Parts: sequence; C-alpha cells; structure tokens
Amino acid sequence: MSYVITDACVDVLDRSCVEECPVDCIYPGARMAYIHPDECVDCGKCLPACPSDAIHWEYKMPPELELFVAVNAEFVAEHGLSGGAGDDATDADHPVVSQRKPA
Repeated sequence: MSYVITDACVDVLDRSCVEECPVDCIYPGARMAYIHPDECVDCGKCLPACPSDAIHWEYKMPPELELFVAVNAEFVAEHGLSGGAGDDATDADHPVVSQRKPA
C-alpha cells in the first residue's frame, strides 16, 4: 500500500480524492473513504485533493495513525471491493470507524 486514508476523513467524506484517483482505488464507506492497498499505484494525486489532510504516505505515517494502514486493507478485503470505486460504494465502515462518535 502506498497511501492510506486516516481518521481525519471520518464524517467529512469529501470524495475529492475519489475524483482525482486515476486508478479508482479509493472506495467510499458510510463515514470514511478507504484506499485499496493492492490497487494504489503510488501516484499521490489524492494527497492535494483531500481538504482535511486525511491521506498519508504509508512510509511517513505518523505513529498514532499507523492503525489505519490495517483499517484500509481490512475494509476493502472484508467487503470484496476491487475493480474501481464507482460501482462498489458501501454503506458500511471498518469497526474502528463505526465505533467512533459522530463529529
């Protein structure tokens, strides 16, 4: 995985990153978007598109946000998401996100 969406996306879900992603590897959940680790091509176009600075490069992830590397990977795997975000939006979230109180 090259880029990871973190908790700054929860309840913001702007989707600007989805529009910028050339490979459609960003999948919206109910309260947050998730990057598919096997589909991301490390282009970085999502970074400047995110208005809440929720996207980080995996290898420069702040330690307190490292949990979200697994959150993104587990979410797309659990929901069988692949092949482009356009057809695979879901109204669910990873348990880490679901358990957070709404903003």
